[in-house]
Amino acid sequence: MPWVEYHWTLRWDLPPGTTFPSAVVPHPSCNVTVERGTARRPEAAGEQVLVTGVTTRRFDVDVHGRGWVHGVKLRPGALTALTGHDAKALVDRTVTARDVLPVIVHDKLDDLTAGMPPAEATAAACAALGAFLPAATDSSYDLLLRVVADMLADRSLLRVDQVVERHGVGRRALERLFASYVGVGPKWVLARYRTHDAVTALDEGYAGSLADLAATYGWFDQAHFGRDFAALVGCAPSAYRRRPRQPVDSGSR
Repeated sequence: MPWVEYHWTLRWDLPPGTTFPSAVVPHPSCNVTVERGTARRPEAAGEQVLVTGVTTRRFDVDVHGRGWVHGVKLRPGALTALTGHDAKALVDRTVTARDVLPVIVHDKLDDLTAGMPPAEATAAACAALGAFLPAATDSSYDLLLRVVADMLADRSLLRVDQVVERHGVGRRALERLFASYVGVGPKWVLARYRTHDAVTALDEGYAGSLADLAATYGWFDQAHFGRDFAALVGCAPSAYRRRPRQPVDSGSR
């Protein structure tokens, strides 16, 4: 399905009083989730089918109690391509899917149950989303996907001007494209991917200087790199390298 990046399922059953902190580096994508259980996010407001827009900072959730979540990570811009919903209005927000998706899609997703094996839940979610596929292709969305795929795959892309030159689209047109479909600008998306590369390098045991690491991924100033890194990961690069904890989950690249 050209609108979906991947599906994921999480199930937990923790003893009373036990809390497990979960942190995810943000992606330029929206997620549709079906959430069941005793431990619910405050923003769920009693709803069990939710849409979370692009998050511009680290996404933290304290997992406790008993619960089950099946999630659909959409491709960048897919929610707008499918629904026409304003991507900017969802940045850093979680809302009920009733406000965004057609009723038929919401109701089909709401039929997913915690007893479903992951493969069955994935098939059911695909069938639900397939209930409102657009009648025609969206050339602007196709262009967005090509640009994002290039940003993700080519680590030598460090500046928006490089993207503009490679894809033959004006900078302002590119910024409008991202604002309309993703809700954030191409500069943010590019910096997010290069920050992910820096996180991966540190996870793999990078032992060089942080100034060199910053320069490798497009920052000319180490202090600026440190601020951007902390905004997305939750701590400075030096602290991240020293910490004994497990790496922050960066999800699929």
